[in-house]
Amino acid sequence: MLCPYFGIHPSFIYLIPVVLLDTTTVLGELGWKTYPLNGWDAITEMDEHNRPIHTYQVCNVMEPNQNNWLRTNWISRDAAQKIYVEMKFTLRDCNSIPWVLGTCKETFNLYYMESDESHAIKFKPSQYIKIDTIAADESFTQMDLGDRILKLNTEIREVGPIERKGFYLAFQDIGACIALVSVRVFYKKCPFTVRNLAMFPDTIPRVDSSSLVEVRGSCVKSAEERDTPKLYCGADGDWLVPLGRCICSTGYEEIEGSCHELKLRCFSYWLL
Repeated sequence: MLCPYFGIHPSFIYLIPVVLLDTTTVLGELGWKTYPLNGWDAITEMDEHNRPIHTYQVCNVMEPNQNNWLRTNWISRDAAQKIYVEMKFTLRDCNSIPWVLGTCKETFNLYYMESDESHAIKFKPSQYIKIDTIAADESFTQMDLGDRILKLNTEIREVGPIERKGFYLAFQDIGACIALVSVRVFYKKCPFTVRNLAMFPDTIPRVDSSSLVEVRGSCVKSAEERDTPKLYCGADGDWLVPLGRCICSTGYEEIEGSCHELKLRCFSYWLL
């Protein structure tokens, strides 16, 4: 819903990412696919507010040559050209696991595949493009388990350009002890705003973070251009470099970002 031109000034709208997927808000099962079936396990627990926490875990560290895949459902890209993937996860310190002789890893891999098809398609790892290898800033040990200490890592990766209608994400385990606690996928946009009596619509930034999108504004009601109003949409979804402006038409005055008709002010004169 767009802000009105009075009360809260639209110029001060907070920048909120557009979320395409947030596993913490899913009430039912996620229903992601695992390959092979004995790789990743889906675990659902309840938090202190009785809300479900959907995690996927794998810990086949004793066996060599692990290649366990976890694939999301199809995710619509909406208007995004570049998407961001936020992962929260825990990872076990290999040195804290006894009797492991070189089979334990402390990383996993993130992949994606673009697709126009929203229905299930056959999983072929060769069709997926690697985004990055994900490592933990903090890993947990057996002592942490005993003390019930959760060392949660947060990593964000960006992907783009995304050109098809949607995409799949995939997580590849090669022998780590991981719990994928949550996944959030989002994109950024410069939100509707009003600057110098000119309105600027929602605008998607360019994939190239070094270039800006020039947007021409339109004057609010009862205003007219003095100089062509322009803003530039930056890669992080913030408006930059305001140029030009609109002014209220004759007979109107500016009040909190909009033009209001001048009211006739009456004065009383007392004759002495």
